[in-house]
Amino acid sequence: MTFGSGCFSQPSPDVTPNSSSGTTDAAASASAGPRGCAVDGGAPAIAPGGYYVNGAQVCTADGQPHLFHGVDRPSLEWSPVGESISAADFQQMASWHANTVRIATNQDFWLSGAALYDPDYRSTIQNAVTWAEQAGLDVILDLHWSDRGNLNITMAGGNLPSGAQANDTVGYDNQQPMADVNSLEYWKEVAATFQNDGHVLFELYNEPNDVSWGIWLNGGKYQEYQVVGMQQLYDAVRATGANNLVVVGGLNWAFDLSGVAQYPVIGYNILYATHPYKGKSNWSTAFEYLSTGNIAPVIATEFGDSTQNCTGAWDQSLIAAAAEPTLQISWTAWAWYDGDPCSFPSLISDFSSYTPTVQGQVVYDALMSDPAPQSWIDSGVTGGSLDSSVGDEGSDSATTETDAGTTGTDAGGAEADSGDAATPVDGLAPDQASTLQADAGPDAPADAATTD
Repeated sequence: MTFGSGCFSQPSPDVTPNSSSGTTDAAASASAGPRGCAVDGGAPAIAPGGYYVNGAQVCTADGQPHLFHGVDRPSLEWSPVGESISAADFQQMASWHANTVRIATNQDFWLSGAALYDPDYRSTIQNAVTWAEQAGLDVILDLHWSDRGNLNITMAGGNLPSGAQANDTVGYDNQQPMADVNSLEYWKEVAATFQNDGHVLFELYNEPNDVSWGIWLNGGKYQEYQVVGMQQLYDAVRATGANNLVVVGGLNWAFDLSGVAQYPVIGYNILYATHPYKGKSNWSTAFEYLSTGNIAPVIATEFGDSTQNCTGAWDQSLIAAAAEPTLQISWTAWAWYDGDPCSFPSLISDFSSYTPTVQGQVVYDALMSDPAPQSWIDSGVTGGSLDSSVGDEGSDSATTETDAGTTGTDAGGAEADSGDAATPVDGLAPDQASTLQADAGPDAPADAATTD
């Protein structure tokens, strides 16, 4: 969808965290008309086999509404070979009736000029996409870790010193406040690689934080490095000829999309991502207004309860809210990984039995209400050299390297109140999570062992 900056006024605050009933008149007045897939003048360009966006609706090529429901798959951000990633792993996701997997990636493992470059990383990602599509999953490729514009970095993830803050990551390949100049090259190359596969979506940058909305959109100076904004990243993707769906995360660790009203990314086939972890409130002004106003689709590309005594109640509430007819928000739950069931938080207990954790059970139950996915490709089609598994090495491996649905439901996120509960620190390797505190202002994580 294309709309200009300042096309409607900022919604007024709503204190109800998980209700769309407080939708403001301002958001409603920005409605593009009845929600649906009928487009005057024809749909936007569509990547082969993919989707298009009309207002707040994602649509299939034949004009049917579509929702993404699935899980997040970490480890390829901290390890160039990943952990326990295999064709069978994606088949297990499909057995839960997930239709989407979000795969975290690292630009320095991909870019040939980086000190951390791994010559096999591209085929590793291509294998993962192929396995996922064979299982019937759409794939969100998420740029999770970056380098603040310094390709000479040789330290990744778990090497952060004890007591380091999330934004104190100068000299480390890790989650950063925002993208950099090397992220542009990453997306040019990734978009060119997958532009003929509409089942691959591009999430431009994971959990932006600590920058202004102006810098978030158009780039600018942050501390010692030059930030590249979401508009520049989007333009880099489209310059390759790729028409794939693009996912754009908001500020405040991707929770807050309120500024999109004034600072929209100009283009087409755009979804906005929110990360409504437990404690985040004011959902209506943070992201729901985009759905209720028929402005743009919302997808919660991470959510969960990272508190010490977690239950599935938060997940259940979010999934239920996402399914409301006025919202219809897509979602992928954090995380398909065998970490701590609460502090990480993990959806599965291990990579052998794949037994759901307490939060995993809620996600499993919700996914099982959707149809089982069907393979997008024939089993003989390959996306590179297909091994039976990508690898099973731990996060430390990243420090030694030198050189891919069916209709579902959606979820959203919201603006956090001052003093809200813990928000996970996205993308920390397991061995680093116990030492890294996020510096996210009033919403900084209280639990240092949180990873997402």
